[in-house]
Parts: sequence; structure tokens; C-alpha cells
Amino acid sequence: MEKRKEQGPPSAETLKFTVGLYTYEALQESAQYLLDRVKIRPKIGIICGSGIGSLAESLENKQCFPYEEIPHFPVSTVKGHQGQMVFGYLKGVPIMCMQGRFHYYEGYPLWKCAMPVRVMKLVGVTHLIATNAAGGLNPTYKVGDIMMVKDHVNMMGFAGNNPLQGPNDDRFGPRFPPMNKAYNAFLLEIGEQVADEMGIKDIVHRGVYTCLGGPNFETVAELKMLRMIGVDAVGMSTVHEVITARHCDLIVFAFSLITNQCSTDYENHEEANHEEVMDVGKARQSLLQDYVSRIVLRLRDILGLETK
Repeated sequence: MEKRKEQGPPSAETLKFTVGLYTYEALQESAQYLLDRVKIRPKIGIICGSGIGSLAESLENKQCFPYEEIPHFPVSTVKGHQGQMVFGYLKGVPIMCMQGRFHYYEGYPLWKCAMPVRVMKLVGVTHLIATNAAGGLNPTYKVGDIMMVKDHVNMMGFAGNNPLQGPNDDRFGPRFPPMNKAYNAFLLEIGEQVADEMGIKDIVHRGVYTCLGGPNFETVAELKMLRMIGVDAVGMSTVHEVITARHCDLIVFAFSLITNQCSTDYENHEEANHEEVMDVGKARQSLLQDYVSRIVLRLRDILGLETK
């Protein structure tokens, strides 16, 4: 019998063909489509989570681009995620905002879920504000609280799912990017200062976030395990976006709106649901707009951005 010839890993071209990874050139096309249609050149990008899309609505002089019209973009399918890229001004500061994101449970691989972050980079964004709705695991958190993300646990990475899988393109970043400083310490301080200014310091916390694949909510056993390893809030997004952002050297600030309390009590028969997430987001939309606006104004001063 003829001995089977051992093969090495697939070439970059083969892998791109088989799994459809975006090339640098394809993402340039996405970015150029937007640059050709807007006059502003934002340095700040915002990702709006479930129930928090009203942040995009608060922009002035908006220009909206449905994802299906942008070359190579996937399409958001989740209720509460409008599915468009919005350019405009927040308190006079130029902003690029994702109104709706992409999730692993929608059937997209993580590299596709995170591709808009690279498009933001190519448009010229240097700082990313990522928001999400999350369940509170920390027993001191209440529904409606804000958790600034100080670190994350990449649970999906433990299972071999990572947005940086496949051939690395050095034009975006290094093959092995560090993640020990994924969330900018200075911006965390600004987040606390803004909370103090607004008189909401008692509902703003620093904590550890994790992303699970979804779409089902967590079992009690899963929640107990997550709490044991130090997780304060759990959701279904953000981590792969932050990994991609740090890979291409974006500076990141992220926070979770706590939309439900995760119970680790088997006798608690309350069930988490997406409608609750949307309702809490709606109730907090005014406060969140003010919170993000003040952080954006601080960034404007730090970066020396021109305002409208």
C-alpha cells in the first residue's frame, strides 16, 4: 500500500478560499465605500449593544448606511439591532457608530462578526467605545447598573474559536497580540470621573466580562462556574471585537449595561429573556447617552479633535 503523504497546514490562499476570510483588500473596499460617501473623518468609533441603539439616534447630521449596502458586510438579524453604520456628530465630535452588531449565534464565524472593527480602523478610527447588554453575575450589581469592563475571559477562545484564526496580515497587527492591557486604564479612570460628575458613581462598577456563544441563556451550573473564575457579567458579544481592535492597535473602552440578574439559585424560577434586555436599555437610554457623550468630550480634549 502506498504510504500516505503527510501534508502541512493549508496555504493562506487555500484557507481564504475554504473559509472565506476577508482579505485586506476586501476590507479596504468596505472602508473606501464609506469614505467616498462621507465628509467627516471620525477618530472615535462606537458599537451599540442590544437596547442601546438609541446612542446612534442621538447623533446630529447623521448619514446612515445599511449593512447590506456596504461591500462585504454581513447583515444583523437580531431584534434591537437596526443594522447600519451611522456617521454623525455627538456633541460636535465626529463619530462612526455601529447601530447593531453581529453575533456568533447568528451563524457568522467570529472573524466575520468582528470585521467592522477592522473597517473602522481603515476609515481612520483610533479609539473604540464598545457597549453591550449583559447579565449581572456579581451579587452587588443591580439591573440598570453600568459595568466598565476592566478585563475579559475569552470562553469561546478556550474552545478554539478566535477572530484572529487563520493567516495573519501584518498590515493589521502581529500574529500573537498581547491582551493583558486590552481595556485602557486611563479611559477607565475617565469613565469613573464622568460617573462622579453625573452623580451615578454608586451604579458604575469595574468588572470582568465574558462572552458565551448563545443564543440560549446560561444554566445555573454554568453561571456558578463563571462566578468561581471571577466573571462579573456575561453576554454574547464584545470580546471578539475587542481582540480584533487591540490586534489593530485601537484603544478600547467598553461597558456593559446590566439588564438582568443572573441567579445561581436552583429554586429561583425567574427566566432571562430578550424583551427584558430591550426594556432596560430603553429605560436607561437617556443616562447612557449622557454618559457616552461626556466620555466622548473628554476624548475630544485628549486627542485635540476639531468640533463642528
